[in-house]
Amino acid sequence: MHESHKSKYSIHPGSDKMYQDLKKLYWWPNMKAIIVKYVGKCLTCSRVKTECQKPSGLLIQPKVPIWKWERIKMDSVTKLPRTSNGHDTIWVIVDRLTKSAHFIPTRETESMDTLTWLYIKEIISRHEIPISIILDLDSHFTSRFWQSLQNALGTQLDMSTAYHPETDGQSERTIQTLEDMLRACAIYFGKGWEKHLPLEEFLYNNSYHASIKAAPFEALYGRKCRSPVCCAEVGPEIIHETTEKIMQIRQHLQAVRD
Repeated sequence: MHESHKSKYSIHPGSDKMYQDLKKLYWWPNMKAIIVKYVGKCLTCSRVKTECQKPSGLLIQPKVPIWKWERIKMDSVTKLPRTSNGHDTIWVIVDRLTKSAHFIPTRETESMDTLTWLYIKEIISRHEIPISIILDLDSHFTSRFWQSLQNALGTQLDMSTAYHPETDGQSERTIQTLEDMLRACAIYFGKGWEKHLPLEEFLYNNSYHASIKAAPFEALYGRKCRSPVCCAEVGPEIIHETTEKIMQIRQHLQAVRD
């Protein structure tokens, strides 16, 4: 349990997430109850829950996306211990369909040009230009970010209406889970949190997500990726499985939305 919760390649998951990940690989008597008790005694998790919970507001449920990384959610985890690179913020970007995410270390005072360059480098190069972005940030930021992205891409197409500053219930819960996880990382590693961030991103994407009833990597690739506590082999049916996963995930998300 230590390996799955407190090690350098763990993400301080909640008891349900941890149980769902482990039950496919291991079994012991009273497994779920023991995991709940173990996680309940984690001082780092208790500190995050006490200090960092946001009050919930009125949430809406936009349409379920059709494909991976076409509709995304952005937010920032701020006021973290400043690292040797001067970073004190994590820019969190989440695909609303697969719940896969990227964690980008930045500064709270980062320039718009730098944010645009990071977005192109970390998101567009791996996925695509999205149809819509949901932000909790103000409309002025949204407008400036989109204009900066247009300039960087060398286009004058008027697509700014695709960017909506609104609140999406499912994505909001995902963001809250990620913020708790990332603040736990900062508490655990202090000013050294940045060097652990790539592994935290991998582990989040490789862990069970309740709203899609699978790990984000399963939605992206058709299976979970290898880790010290999860080993899997690739078979010839992987492409068909990936397509089937996306269909199942859309059904799960639609059921939650309804």
